Amino acid sequence: MAKDTDNLDTTIRENAAGPKRASGDSGSVDQHGLADQIAADKYLESKKASRSKGLGIKLAKVDPGGTV
Repeated sequence: MAKDTDNLDTTIRENAAGPKRASGDSGSVDQHGLADQIAADKYLESKKASRSKGLGIKLAKVDPGGTV
């Protein structure tokens, strides 16, 4: 299962980096828009963050140290 998701992540990265559309002999190439590239990056980073341990929140006890 992890191999499939790694393959999917690689495919998404390559597709976002590659051209959106390409033509033949005339050499016309359109690149993905910046918004599409940002959306793909956010999607991949959110998947990576969801697989990491923890909740992304650090709890700490605050001790004012003044009066007892």
